[in-house]
Amino acid sequence: MGKIQRALISVSDKTGIVEFAKELEQLGVEIISTGGTHKLLQDAGVNVIGISEVTGFPEILDGRVKTLHPNIHGGLLAIRNSEKHMAAIQEHGIEPIDLVVVNLYPFKATISKPDVAWEDAIENIDIGGPTMLRSAAKNHEFVTVVVDAADYAGIVEEMKANGDTSLETKRRLAAKVFRHTAAYDSLISGYLSKQMGEEYPENYTVTYEKVQDLRYGENPHQSAAFYRQPLAKAGNIATAKQLHGKELSYNNINDANAALSILKEFTQPAVVAVKHMNSCGVGIGENIYDAYRKAYEADPVSIFGGIIACNRTVDKQTALDMKEIFLEIIMAPDFTEEALEVLQTKKNLRLLELGNVVQKDLDEVKLTTVEGGLLVQNDDVKTVTAEDLTVVTDRKPTEEELEQLLFAWKVVKHVKSNAIVLAKDNMTIGVGAGQMNRVGSARIAIEQAGEKAKGSVMASDAYFPMPDTLEEAVKAGVTAVIHPGGSIRDADSIKVANENGIAMVFTGVRHFKH
Repeated sequence: MGKIQRALISVSDKTGIVEFAKELEQLGVEIISTGGTHKLLQDAGVNVIGISEVTGFPEILDGRVKTLHPNIHGGLLAIRNSEKHMAAIQEHGIEPIDLVVVNLYPFKATISKPDVAWEDAIENIDIGGPTMLRSAAKNHEFVTVVVDAADYAGIVEEMKANGDTSLETKRRLAAKVFRHTAAYDSLISGYLSKQMGEEYPENYTVTYEKVQDLRYGENPHQSAAFYRQPLAKAGNIATAKQLHGKELSYNNINDANAALSILKEFTQPAVVAVKHMNSCGVGIGENIYDAYRKAYEADPVSIFGGIIACNRTVDKQTALDMKEIFLEIIMAPDFTEEALEVLQTKKNLRLLELGNVVQKDLDEVKLTTVEGGLLVQNDDVKTVTAEDLTVVTDRKPTEEELEQLLFAWKVVKHVKSNAIVLAKDNMTIGVGAGQMNRVGSARIAIEQAGEKAKGSVMASDAYFPMPDTLEEAVKAGVTAVIHPGGSIRDADSIKVANENGIAMVFTGVRHFKH
């Protein structure tokens, strides 16, 4: 182990850098710096050398070229125990650099701005910074390289004890550097590809930022962590603010996301209850209390231990009703102070403030891992209106039936296939999910609805391959049905509907969800 004698500092994020530089100076480290960092350190009284004094060349092209010079990269890349390398840098008057502290131009912050200009985005692509980081990280056996202010204190501690950092620390920091530059490059490639309309490029690279480690995954024997998109918009589980309750679990996050996906189908006051990734109750109403009562009454058994998502402020009246049962999570744009007082009496109940939950992200991409690969598709944001429907039976749906059909269609879109939803009075009354045949899902939904099935409507996420599902609907008293259509046996189902006075409409759109 040697001793850190010379450091190069060039940071966009100045957090803690003055204090760190002063610690280095007290340890006898010579400090080189560039541009704004140089001025900041100099103004703070740190003895600092300008980059041009080292390169013997001025910063040019508005600062685009300042560190791209052999006097910098020779000092970073020279292998210290190689006589050949050390002789070469000595011959050219290059001094080794033992510590590099760099973080990069704020590309993410730049492209996060509304209507950012292409020129501004391009100008915030850092070239010299990543190059120095990669040079130092490659030669990490001899060079300590830092991208995160959280590592400053540990480095100072090791230097005070040993004059240098350990090889283990150098390797850990080098790995962190390559994660950092890979994430940075991923943001750049993603931005440029999107601007050029490259939806599915030859290489698909994405990056996510860690939110938290989770206690375990889907089951206690599985490890897990939660990551967020760097440019995630408000109104989702990744950007939600937790106001109260236990730490979120893997299953909590999955279920909460499923609830939000359904919730964003509605603009009127709506409440969604989810268990195990499927809705167990959805209700819309004049206000959030009315919507909650409908979501609860849809399935008062399954909602126990469930997750609730609301698209309006939770008030005291609604909170008092919610408090009466065991819930894992309540999510809403916000909560009144009185509602919080009521709900925070339940120690473990997780309360999440979402902000805007109305707007869908039309650019959202769904990633699904398979063994040895990745499936990528754009999100299912297809909507259907009354004008999109084709009536295929003798009887047309009434206005009330049409309203309920469209409501049920919004819900069935988010139920695991094969999916059947029964709806009545702006609430779900039966949900059949994930069965290997469609008639099985229909029977589950009908059994759950019981007597309420009479006068209800039915939605199916895909067409009826044969009329058996419709025959179950007839026996249950369903009056109208919505599904994509397109089966070679559509005529058989239409015949059954006509014989029993059922109105049936086709959407021409399928909503498989696996």
